[in-house]
Order: sequence, then structure tokens, then C-alpha cells
Amino acid sequence: MRMNTVKSKPVVAYTDLGEATALNYHLSRNIAQRAYRRADADDKKVISGMVSDCEFIEEWLTTGRRPGNKRGIERRAGYEREILLDPIRMQAFASDSKAGSPANLSDDQRFQLEYALNQLSERERECYTLAHGQCIPHSEIAKMLGITYGSVSEYVQRAQRKISDTVENSLFFV
Repeated sequence: MRMNTVKSKPVVAYTDLGEATALNYHLSRNIAQRAYRRADADDKKVISGMVSDCEFIEEWLTTGRRPGNKRGIERRAGYEREILLDPIRMQAFASDSKAGSPANLSDDQRFQLEYALNQLSERERECYTLAHGQCIPHSEIAKMLGITYGSVSEYVQRAQRKISDTVENSLFFV
């Protein structure tokens, strides 16, 4: 970024670095570091935030993992990798969308989902539908329902076990 002054009005020139790649974020970080060295005390705080953001994103794009995570997606525990019901179907069931989306459910699929969810208690169904059908984080569900984060996690895990048993032992899921 280059600033020129013409008649006491700043003219700012921007450089488009293209798409979001690790190399472009590296170049952006270098530009921000050079600007940091020339900046006054007020601007240094803002520019240092830009530099740290560029470093964060550059690491994420380079490693393919969120910086600071100790365990990558490929090393999750078995219950975290398990998909008990097709997420697209679950979201279509929860939102009850009638739009022309491929996520629309047939009557048979809707019956299977209702059968599986009817095996759950009211609270388990509520937590499971919010977590998997509407993709709401457990912390938000806990706030919405006025229960603890641990309770939400327990209800969702219990619901997953019950649905897994239902899917394995039911003639409706073929």
C-alpha cells in the first residue's frame, strides 16, 4: 500500500495480490511488516494485528489444519468421525424445506428419520436435532435450553448411540 499526498488529501493505492493462497498471504505479511517498521505508535497496533492474521491464515493454508489444534480431523476419536444419519437428510428434516434442493426427502426417508428420532427422549431429540439438523454448536444449544455444555454433549452422544442401535436393528433401514 502506498500513500501519496496531493493537496493535503491522501491518495491510497492498493495492490491486488489475487486469490487466497499461502504465497499471497506471505506476500501480504511481508508488506504489512514493512509498513509496521515505518508506522507511528497508533498504527503499529493495527498493523501488528494484520501481521498476526496473515501468519495465522498462512499456517492454516500451509498445514491444512487450524493453528493451535492438537489433533487434526483425520485423528478424531471414533465417535467424532461417526455419521449416523446422512447430514443432508437430517438438515432437510430439521428445516422442512420444500425448495428445489436435492436435500428434499421422500416420504419413506422422512418416515425412517421420524422412526429413528422417536426412539429418543424429548431432550435427546431436541439436542440431536439442533446439533445435527441445524448445525448449532453445543455451547449455543446449552444457552438456548438453559442446560450445561456437558449435558448437551451427553444428550447428543446418548442420542447417537440410540440411533445407531435403531439403524442396526431395524427392518426400516435397509
